[in-house]
Order: sequence, then C-alpha cells, then structure tokens
Amino acid sequence: MLSAIRRGPLSLKHLQNAPAVAYRSSLLSSSLARSAPQTTVARAMSIHHGESAIRPEPDKVLKDIADYVHNYQVTSELALDTARLCLIDTIGCGLEALRFPECTRLLGPVVEGTIVPNGTKVPGTNYQLDPIRGAFNIGTTIRWLDFNDCFLAAEWGHPSDNLGAILAVADHLARQGQPLKVRDLLESMVKAHEIQGGLALLNSFNRVGLDHVVLVKVASTAVVSKLLGLTHAQTVDAVSQAWVDGQSLRTYRHAPNTGPRKSWAAGDACARAVNLALLVKKGEMGLPSVLTAKQWGFYDVLFKGKEFQFQMPYGSYIMENVLFKISYPAEFHAQTAVEAALIVHDKLRAMGKNSDDIKSVRIRTQEAAIRIIDKQGPLDNFADRDHAINYMVAYPLIFGELTSNSYTDEAAADPRIDSLRAKIYCVENEVFSMDYHDPAKRSIGNALLVELSDGTVLDEVVVEYPVGHRTRREEGTPLLIEKFKRHVSRHFDEAHQKKILETVSDKKHFPNLPVDRFTDLFVKP
Repeated sequence: MLSAIRRGPLSLKHLQNAPAVAYRSSLLSSSLARSAPQTTVARAMSIHHGESAIRPEPDKVLKDIADYVHNYQVTSELALDTARLCLIDTIGCGLEALRFPECTRLLGPVVEGTIVPNGTKVPGTNYQLDPIRGAFNIGTTIRWLDFNDCFLAAEWGHPSDNLGAILAVADHLARQGQPLKVRDLLESMVKAHEIQGGLALLNSFNRVGLDHVVLVKVASTAVVSKLLGLTHAQTVDAVSQAWVDGQSLRTYRHAPNTGPRKSWAAGDACARAVNLALLVKKGEMGLPSVLTAKQWGFYDVLFKGKEFQFQMPYGSYIMENVLFKISYPAEFHAQTAVEAALIVHDKLRAMGKNSDDIKSVRIRTQEAAIRIIDKQGPLDNFADRDHAINYMVAYPLIFGELTSNSYTDEAAADPRIDSLRAKIYCVENEVFSMDYHDPAKRSIGNALLVELSDGTVLDEVVVEYPVGHRTRREEGTPLLIEKFKRHVSRHFDEAHQKKILETVSDKKHFPNLPVDRFTDLFVKP
C-alpha cells in the first residue's frame, strides 16, 4: 500500500477498501493451500538459501599476475635492450603527436593553470600534473598517431601504451625523492608488455566487442602497484578492481563510428589504472572472484562464460618479440601491405606509368586485417583513414610515401585516392592467417597483385614480415633510431638533440639515470 501511495494519490474509498482486499487475498491463499496437493504446497514453500557470503580465495589469474609482478626477475638482456629501444621510440611517438592540435587540445590539467608540486612532467610540454592526469596526458600522446609498438595474437594491442601509467607514476615518485632509475622503467615495461601480451595470446576480447585497452588497464594497474609500494595482496586487489571496472567497447574503432576516441582510449585506461592502484593503496578492498563469480563475474558477464587460456607462463617473451612501427604510421595489420605498395609504386615509375594506369589491386591478407581494417565507402576523419587498408595502400601507390600527414582532411581531399580505393579489394590467405598466430613466426603477411588498364599483370609483391619484426631487428634498429631523431628534431635545438641522443644511446649508464632526470630531457624549454 505504501508503494501505491508513492505512485500517486489514492481516494478515501481506496484507503478504506485496502485492508479488506488484503484480507480476502489472505483467505484465498489459505483456501488454495488446503485444497492443493501436498507436492504443490511443498513447491510453493521451497526455501531459497541465497548466495554464500564467504569470500573465496582470489582467482588464479589475479594471483599469477601478482606473483609475476612481485617475484619475477628480468634477466633477459634482449628484453631489456628491446625495452630501451621501446622507451625512446614511445617517447618519440608522443612528441610527434604534439604537432597535431586535435591531440594537444585534450592535454593539460583539468583546471587550466594548475601545477602540482612534485607532479608528473609530460614530455614535450611544460605541464606538471598529478599522476592520474599525467597518465592520461602521456598515454594519449603515445597512442595518438598509431605509431608506437604492437603485438598481434588472438587479441592485438600496443603494449607500450602502458608507459603512460608507468612513466607518470615513476616520475612523480622520483620527484618525491624515491630512488627510481631508468632501469626500473625498463623492467616495468617488460612486465607490462608481458601481462598485456600474455593475456592476448589466446584470448580474443575483440570477438566479444571489448576493446584491447582493457589489457592496458590491467597490466598498468599491476605494474604501477609495485612501483607505488603495494603488497602482493594489494596488487591482487588492485588488479581485481581493473577487471571489474567499466570496459570500453570497440565501437570507436569500427565503421561507421570510427573516431578520435581510439587515440585517447589508452590514455584513459592508463589514468584509470593509476587511480585504482592509488585507491587500493588507501585501503580499498578487492574482489577475489571478480573473474569467476557465477552470473556477476567477468567471464559470465563479458566473456560468454569462457575462462582465459594461456599459452605460456609470464616471462619476457612479449618484449623480445614486440613489433615496432618504424616506417609507416599505419595500423599494424597493413604494415607489410604499405611496404608492398611502395615497391609497386617504384615498379610503375620504372615502367613510365603511375597509379592512374591501375585497373585493380588484390590484397591477399590475414583474417584479422579483413575483420578490422577492410573498409569501403567514405572515410570521414583521420582515425577512419589510418584504420582502412585500402586507403593505406592507395596513398603510397599514388604518392610514394605514407606519413602522419597522409591522413589529414587536406591530404584525403585528392580525388585520386578514393578513385583508386574503389579498385582495391581484399581476400583472406589462410597461410597468412595461420602464420599470424604461430608463436614461432608471428608474421603479418600481405601480398599485392596489380593489374593495369592495358591488361598487364605485375608480379605479385609478397611481404611477410614488416621491418619492425624481430626477424628484421638488425635492419630495423638503425631505422628506429632515425625515426626517433626525426621526432626529437621538431621540438629541440641541435645542442639539446645531441644531449638526448647521447644519453639514450649510452647502454652502460642510461639504465642508472634517475627517472626525473630522464623526463627532464624532454621538457619543453
């Protein structure tokens, strides 16, 4: 009756009749009970025992991550040196993003003019922020141009995205007086790469509609919890909070909703990770069965009831096999297609022809590429174009290059691009798809077959491994350093560029450099 009163006013007649109605209902129930068979009564009076309030042991996935973060010693020199290259490349990608107003307008403190004592410094700017906002700023610049590293498996992603959280927390702590060195950054990067990549090897989050930044949030939460001094048990709690946190849909990565959020989603994940770790440091409890709880856990709610599978224990495999985007700021499934397109471009020039002479282009590619970057129709923005394989192939076929500026509205206005895009189509090559998942290969193959208007069919150009692949590391490392130099050169004078390059190239002393002194190298003058 109270609920009825709350829903709206009742007349006096309703109020007077209410007890009688309730009484008649009670009599009717008693009569039915006397006349019903005993089994019916038993069913009607069955007791529901409810959910058990006994807190279980934490899920094994949570404990394994905490064990790895707190107990694993990184001894692989290959992993640590690759992490050094990854660190400077990632910082360079962040600096390059600052050339684009669409990125810089999102940066800075929440309240303009705020400067946090001992706060995180954001490379390439004069911002000094709290570590949560610092993580968003750094993470957003790192990811903006889709030019930092990559790892591809059942799930894909960009493990260096985690540097947004790692550097923000480490720099803040170093400015408070904690003796953190670049070596701590490198070890944290190896572990964040391993957690994100290890979860990605056999578990496809994109197939259930979730974005891969969930893995950035989980990996970053785990690693920064160690930097913040959390205990093993607290790291378990913090990681559980990352899993229960709201997870991003992939909507912003796919037509027809592709947009710039995909470029700041990792920054958002980094900020969430730092916030969650700090909350647990202040005493927030965890959720021990966050993955396995029936009906309410991550597996049942978001992963179609499946438990995570693992191909190998956590170690240093992911960093050792990470893929660098060296030559082209392009979604990684298209990297080898871009390389093949540039080869074709040079062939056409040698023949005295150009892209206007092309009748059709067939791209043999992996299943993953067809699923996420094979787009037809109009492309509305930068984020749409750098995730469209036909655009990423058409542009170098026409211009003989693909740079960050190739995706701007001004560049895309050339009518030759859409004209050629309409002649490009993809087909899956099952061998490419199989080798893509093979842990001994991890290839990202693409092949271009070009037919000209006069009937000439060019020899198919096949590129299985991009220049950033481990199998091409010797070839790729000098190119990676040149990429870093280009990015640094646009922000600092020659003397300061020289100081930066000498510092990061000194393999003996660089790991012992205090984190805050490293970050200061990139502060805007």
